[in-house]
Amino acid sequence: MKIIIAGAYAIGTHLARLFAREHENIILMDDSEERLERGEADLDILTINSSPTSVKGLKEAGADHTDLFIAVTPDENTNITACILAKALGAKKTVAKIDNAEYMEQEAQEFFRKIGISSLIYPEMLAANDINTGLKMSWVRQRWDVHDGALVMMGIKLRETCEILNQPLRTLCGPNDPYHVVAIKRMNDTIIPGGNDSLQLNDMAYFMTTRQYIPYIRQIVGKEHYADVKNVMIMGGGATAVRAVNTMPYYMDAKIIETDEERCEQLNNLLDNDKALVINGDGRDIALLTEEGIRNTQAFVALTGNAETNILACLTAKRLGVRKTVAMVENIDYISMAESLDIGTIINKKAIAASHIYQMMLDANVCNVRFLMAANADVAEFIPKEGSRITLKDVKDLGLPKGMTIGGLVRDGKGMLVSGNTRINAGDSVVVFCHDMNMKKIEKLFI
Repeated sequence: MKIIIAGAYAIGTHLARLFAREHENIILMDDSEERLERGEADLDILTINSSPTSVKGLKEAGADHTDLFIAVTPDENTNITACILAKALGAKKTVAKIDNAEYMEQEAQEFFRKIGISSLIYPEMLAANDINTGLKMSWVRQRWDVHDGALVMMGIKLRETCEILNQPLRTLCGPNDPYHVVAIKRMNDTIIPGGNDSLQLNDMAYFMTTRQYIPYIRQIVGKEHYADVKNVMIMGGGATAVRAVNTMPYYMDAKIIETDEERCEQLNNLLDNDKALVINGDGRDIALLTEEGIRNTQAFVALTGNAETNILACLTAKRLGVRKTVAMVENIDYISMAESLDIGTIINKKAIAASHIYQMMLDANVCNVRFLMAANADVAEFIPKEGSRITLKDVKDLGLPKGMTIGGLVRDGKGMLVSGNTRINAGDSVVVFCHDMNMKKIEKLFI
């Protein structure tokens, strides 16, 4: 597959790294030689120094016979124009990063498809969705719903109160049990567990279950004492914060702390129906946090553009008694540090956006792909075709590759966990976890 990535910025270089892992034919395109050199430093890819809106440059990159053209520069007008030109030249699929929520409406997306843009990516909206999903369950680090919650994946940090530590998983997760442990992050190692593995103190465990058993999972992991989130304090009033507040559940009250006075005025106009109180101040100021009720707040979300500031603010909030903290960490180098400090939920917009774009390179019918940064693992929702290899035998007889496990499936709208005796049918939505594996190798099971 030939892929052209226009924009050697954070998302573009992250995508190039992901696609290089799959040994794809990648060209990174940018009008800055300096940015391209930084991208080339640790990637074995071809680069072209040209504007993505240059017809000559697009022809030189081979847009006329590319399978996937991705425009992820900081300027949405450049991205839209580049995709229209690339499609007109012959690109099969095009993706444009945007920063206008209006363009994500169904009618607008249909219009953009007609003029040559296959898909639009709005990272701030994706990040806001992840933040709100996480806030709904204060005791969960990461949550992922399949088919509106028919299946639910939850990443949970295990503490001393967990009832199921140090027991072989074969005694906990049998065919008739209401959950499976599909992955474990233990210090710096990721484990796709077997029956002899066990959960240990301070593991990040990824559970797959169905909606009705979420309270049971909460009980056995010892998280019933976590208060549900009603009051949220957000540091940083950028686009992600606006989107998160405007789509927040009705029962949550929010306060946004923003250092820039002019931005505070803008926020009062951008927020729907007075959904949040806007405060001009520094979210690291303990006196201000105390005055604004941090001790009666269940969640603290740090969304400034500075990773160090966000990490420090979350640590401060934790010391003041907040159980649920969320930090925006855009610098990949800081993610492992944030995890070691037990920050809580980490949001990285470029990884979220890259996951959504990544699925477009797969030939199988894939509804969703997510990269779990904390576990260094991928989770994807595949729909197998009639006669595909995955449908020919029971799961135990398929000889699935090492590093891959099937978490569950949705059939006729109903979520089901998968055991060795399960036979997968064409048309099922199958949730697959994999660690240190080529996703293209896995998709061959489904086509």
